[in-house]
Amino acid sequence: MDFDSFTLLAAGADLADEPAAREDADGMELRMDFADEPLAMLDDYEGDLPVLVTNRVEWEGGEAADDAARLDALETAVEHDAVTAVDVELAALEGEGTHDAARVVAHARDHGASVVVSTHDFEATPAEDDIVARLERACEYGDVGKIATTARDRGDVLALLEATHRLTEAGETVATMAMGEAGRHSRPVAPLYGSRIGYAPVDPADATAPGQYDLATLRRLVDQLS
Repeated sequence: MDFDSFTLLAAGADLADEPAAREDADGMELRMDFADEPLAMLDDYEGDLPVLVTNRVEWEGGEAADDAARLDALETAVEHDAVTAVDVELAALEGEGTHDAARVVAHARDHGASVVVSTHDFEATPAEDDIVARLERACEYGDVGKIATTARDRGDVLALLEATHRLTEAGETVATMAMGEAGRHSRPVAPLYGSRIGYAPVDPADATAPGQYDLATLRRLVDQLS
């Protein structure tokens, strides 16, 4: 995955969803922190779609413990041929937590995998300049800077879209989305302003973030708007 254009990922914890995702998705996101045996799942994977691996730490909204094993698992995952991208938290790269997340970035680069550096706000949407600053820091570490905020109203979505547009015009590669019902429409709209990644479950019951559309619906909306 080079993220030169918009990439829609089927998000979830089961790569067995890949056959059902092929028609609409450009790739799979494997949430390792939600899966029982993610590395064994990767060993058995024979799908056509490339995989982005995420092993989200608990203090960034995931279920993975803040330990060396979490990062070890990511390093092992990027050694699989099907894994062409990895997600690492901006906060972990800037010193949050107790282990050196930078080693995952270096290992990914050694194995030709792209790096998405992500940051989240589960309470609100920061001011536009703050969004831009966080994404700029993320882009310094990775190939894509990603932010997911929580929208309380349409004004929050406007701030996120303006930040997306500013950074895209400046030549940065970013992925942006607003969580929650007030931000739901940002998921098909943000690609028009430059956002390069979308996430959606094949089955809406398997959503990994509030406000996600199902995969087929998001694909249709993005294609119609573009």
